[in-house]
Amino acid sequence: MEDDKLANQNQQINVELSEEVAEGVYSNLAMIAHSNSEFVIDFIRLMPGVPKAKVKSRIIMTPDHAKRLLAALKDNINKYESAFGKIQGGDEGPSFPLNFGGTPGEA
Repeated sequence: MEDDKLANQNQQINVELSEEVAEGVYSNLAMIAHSNSEFVIDFIRLMPGVPKAKVKSRIIMTPDHAKRLLAALKDNINKYESAFGKIQGGDEGPSFPLNFGGTPGEA
């Protein structure tokens, strides 16, 4: 039984990345909402002088995966700051009213 457990831990996952997805989507704002069963993260592109912002991508995940994402982001930010120095800003929220409907979130 222990051998099966170890074999499962050593399996690799092959992840495919299409050219379109590999190009990425630029986002300079994220809105987060949640229910009791899922987190919804909307990645938004806000352009200077344009009163309307567009959601460019929406990711829906379980609370467990959201917590893993938070831990992975913290780990990667720490590694980035160790290599390149402290990231300036980022602690303050947007300084304009945002109303996208639904449960209010934080960016």
